[in-house]
Order: sequence, then C-alpha cells, then structure tokens
Amino acid sequence: ESRSAFVAGLEPRACIRFKCALTNTILDILRRRPGWVEVKEEGEWDFYWCDVSWLRENFDHTYMDEHVRICHFRNHYELTRKNYIVKNLKRFRKQIEREAGKLEATKCDFFPKTFEMPSEYHLFVEEFRKNPGITWIMKPVARSQGRGIFLFRKLKDVIDWRKVKPAGPHCSLFVAPLLLPTHPSCSPSLDDQKDETQVENYVAQCYIENPYLIGGRKFDLRVYVLVMSYIPLKAWLYRDGFARFSNTRFTLSSIDDQYVHLTNVAVQKTAPDYDPEKGCKWMIQRFRQYLTAKHGAEVVETLFAEMDNIFIKSLQSVQKVIISDKHCFELYGYDILIDQDLKPWLLEVNASPSLTASSQEDYELKCHLLKDTLHIVDMEGRLTGKEKRIGGFDLMWNDGPVSRAEGNVDTPENGSFMANTHLGYNNDRKKQLKQLFKPLHTQQKV
Repeated sequence: ESRSAFVAGLEPRACIRFKCALTNTILDILRRRPGWVEVKEEGEWDFYWCDVSWLRENFDHTYMDEHVRICHFRNHYELTRKNYIVKNLKRFRKQIEREAGKLEATKCDFFPKTFEMPSEYHLFVEEFRKNPGITWIMKPVARSQGRGIFLFRKLKDVIDWRKVKPAGPHCSLFVAPLLLPTHPSCSPSLDDQKDETQVENYVAQCYIENPYLIGGRKFDLRVYVLVMSYIPLKAWLYRDGFARFSNTRFTLSSIDDQYVHLTNVAVQKTAPDYDPEKGCKWMIQRFRQYLTAKHGAEVVETLFAEMDNIFIKSLQSVQKVIISDKHCFELYGYDILIDQDLKPWLLEVNASPSLTASSQEDYELKCHLLKDTLHIVDMEGRLTGKEKRIGGFDLMWNDGPVSRAEGNVDTPENGSFMANTHLGYNNDRKKQLKQLFKPLHTQQKV
C-alpha cells in the first residue's frame, strides 16, 4: 500500500495515520482532514509533523515505508542556523564566481556582512575598525522570536560580551548566552540545555541602517517556501504572507529599544501600547498594493523578482549538503527586509515558522497555508506530478526555473517569460482547488 501504488491507480489507503508534536494550528488542520486519524505515542504512523529534536534522536533509527512523510530534512540546520547559512552562501558565491564570473556572483549579495562569534572575532574586529560608527547587531545562531539579540556601535560591548554575560545598557534586549550541545544539529529548545559546557555561538551582522519605512515604522516580510526535494530541487512559493511592523517609530538614536528595531510579533506584543485588535501585521497583498501605488508596477515587479532570486539562490547554496531523503519535506519561513533603495535582504530562514495565530486573519492564512502544504505532500495520491499551482502555492523551481504563461490574469502584462511566482497577488485558492480536485471536491473540503 505504498504511495506509488495508489498513485498508479490502486485503491488509496483507507485512512492516513498521523502524529503531531505541536498543539497549534497544524494540529487543528490535521484533525479536521477527511480520512486522517490521529495516533498516540507508540502507534504506527504514516505522517508525522515532528519537531527538530525528534529528528536528532530518532531519524537514523526509524524504518520508514515508501509512503511515510515527515516535515523536516535531517540536516535542515544548514539553511536555518544563522552561522551555517552564511558559510553556505559564501561558498556558493565563490563557486558561481569561478563558474560564471563576478557579475553573476553578485546575485548572491543579499545577505548583510556577517561574522560568526567567537570563531571569527578577529576578522570582525578588522572589519569593525574599517567602518567606525556603523551599527551592528548580535544574534544567537539557534534561537528565534528575537531572544538574545542586541545592537551595538562600540567594540567594548562585544569585548564585554566575550568576557562575561553582559548586563547594563543592553539588558532589555540581551538574553545571556546559553549553554548548548556542541553537535550542529542541536535544537534551540531550552529542554536541550542540560549539563553542557559550550557557550552558544552568535553572529555579528552589519545592521541595515536605512530600512524602508511605512508610517515611520520598520517592518520585515514573512514569506513561505515549501521544499519537497533537494535532489532534484523542487520548491513552491506561497502567494500569501505578511509584513510585520514594529510598534514604535524607527530611529537610530536609541539602539537599545527592542520595540523600534525588532519586528518579531513575540517581541512587539509585549509593548505597553500594543493593540491586539489591530496587531502589527499587513497581509502581503496590501503591502504590494501600497508599493505599487507609490512606486509603480514595474519597480515592484523587479523587487519581487529579486526576492524570488533570494529564495532560489539560498536553496541552491545548500542543495549539495542537505540530506535529501525522499520521506522529507520542509515548510520554511523566510524573513526579508527591504531597504530605502528597494533592495531586499535575507535576514534568516526558519525551519519552524510560527504556526500560532495572532488574529483571525492570521489564523485563516495559516490554515490555508497548512492545508495547501498537505495537498502538495499528497498522502492521498491525487496529483499527477505535473501541477504548477496547488491552492496558494506556485511551483517556482523544478530542477530548473518554472515559467508562468504571458496573459495570466494574475500577472503583469510585461514580458513573456517570468518566474512562476505570484507572491502578493490575488489568491483565489478555493476556486483553484475545486478545479484541481474536481472529481473529489464534493467529498472533501479544500
């Protein structure tokens, strides 16, 4: 009863047994999916939405049938840990420069200048002294939601950080370095930080001092990319996403104020004047419309094409090092910052993007995102493998670029060959899914 068998036309599995390590939106979606049955603890399963700690402890010791699927690649950290992605991007850029020249290599220049700490401390100091007065940002390599981040302009702040766990002026932003396992696949979970001796690594990154502002506030974009395979590379881009705004107007005169500089919802919702009804998010469609009205469609199309380049180049940079197991897929959360010149910068890639909703609109987005992810994973065996769009996802790379046809009502009219990405365009997913699953849509909700 392998997946390949029922794709070939045999009767599909009577039910799909799933496990889920999370208790947020994904569990709601899995429990509601027709024909899917939750199993507990040691029960046999066909699909597991696991956490990364499960991979480290169980992946190499678990036999999986052909049809079984899990939601992470074994060494996802090559893309999602802040120090590893920098190393992989630097290596990939050098490879492109050797093979295609310096001009082509500049297409990888979308990551701020970054140094791993403490291993590259002396290289950082050399760069720091070349450019006195600019702002730097320190980030722990394996934590999220803004924990442990601080900004600085004085070398003394980093020297103090190396010697002791800093307090003082950065205490509102800084969470002291934690003790983490030394293995690169270590999880950022607090549960893993027991009886270890290695201080957590950080990265020192050149802070983008000229972010594009809306209403005087800084923001970044959360964009979702689904990878079904690395060899060959097969990646989908979701049409919906959101801009996350800071709660306080941007200024460089106060680098210790987390509500100015960190756009993470986990940080912003603790602001004294945070309004949970309004939140601090825009849907990406609204953001795209705003930019188009202000700068014109052609400029915005160029910006979004440059973001497409970030998604593809970053995935290609780890393509040869990620273990591309056929049982694995991964839904990544990309964080993109746009500067005043409308240049997009990659801040980080998240292996476990938040699936907890901060509003009804956010809940609907994540429900649709997760449903469409499950449609593409296709445990039911309903797809042909030739689809270029499934719900809100557009196939952007399939062992090569995927183009969209000229004249598509959702796309601009200029150019006959464009990447098959529609980030920020209208998402008529329900209508599209009914058409895609036409023989089944009366039996199964999309």
